[in-house]
Amino acid sequence: MKPVKHVIALDVGGTGMKAALVAADGTLLHEARRATGRERGPDAVVETILDFAAELRDTGRERFGQAASAAGVAVPGIVDAENGFAVYAANLGWRDVPMRRLLSARLGGIPVALGHDVRTGGLAEGRIGAGREADRFLFVPLGTGIAGAIGIAGRIEAGAHGYAGEIGHIVVRPGGPACGCGQYGCLETLASASAVSRAWAAASGDPEADAADCAKAVESGDARAREVWLAAVGALADGLVTAITLLDPRTLIIGGGLAEAGETLFTPLRTAVEERVTFQRLPHIVPAALGDTAGCLGAGLLAWDLLATEVPA
Repeated sequence: MKPVKHVIALDVGGTGMKAALVAADGTLLHEARRATGRERGPDAVVETILDFAAELRDTGRERFGQAASAAGVAVPGIVDAENGFAVYAANLGWRDVPMRRLLSARLGGIPVALGHDVRTGGLAEGRIGAGREADRFLFVPLGTGIAGAIGIAGRIEAGAHGYAGEIGHIVVRPGGPACGCGQYGCLETLASASAVSRAWAAASGDPEADAADCAKAVESGDARAREVWLAAVGALADGLVTAITLLDPRTLIIGGGLAEAGETLFTPLRTAVEERVTFQRLPHIVPAALGDTAGCLGAGLLAWDLLATEVPA
């Protein structure tokens, strides 16, 4: 068998990891998933990632005739991609983890690219997903929180300090609910999937109800659900119009758990955004195309980009 050049791609979440071996043309040669083991502590999570990556390297050798040429890893929280540190991730208990150095050492010294999970997912959506025809886009996943990735000409803008795109911490309701960031009335306290879940649980009287239940109730004509849903959509539209004003994207890509409601979300959201714009040009508002594989695909792209920019010895 002719050896197949490939890279390792790892997408690390709060509870689980998605991984793949990715060929140069983007083909997923091998896919795997594993729990992070965060209940055993932050050091154990790091060791699980390193062990998983080493297993993927061995799989590549056995099945494709050579070891991976590089690796890309996407992690949550605050990331110093330039220096290769996972600076802070509350859900993993991390502070200043030298992830790039540790992974490269475990994988025999191959180059490793480190990225922020949402920006890495945005890279994939921009190049091979819903934003592939757009020179400028904003990717906004609506999950437990809300973050964003600013896409410009095939790359993701990280900002001067690595915080660009944090749309979830735009204050849309001054004096509103307290946010973990220390502010009040942040977008993610009102329009994330977890915010809708909290609001619908309170309105319905069912502590187990979540955002998906709210969407179903909206579709069935429940007036209380519609009130909760439209309040979230209104807050989201306010945040997005602020982003449109600052960034002028050609396309807005909405992903995450809340986007799984389909047109139950997108129809009122497009209307709400259109009602709020004045001089701004209205972007296309579309659902994400890659689902929960975006982060892993993006990590693969980071690894291939790293190889493309390496200077031969």
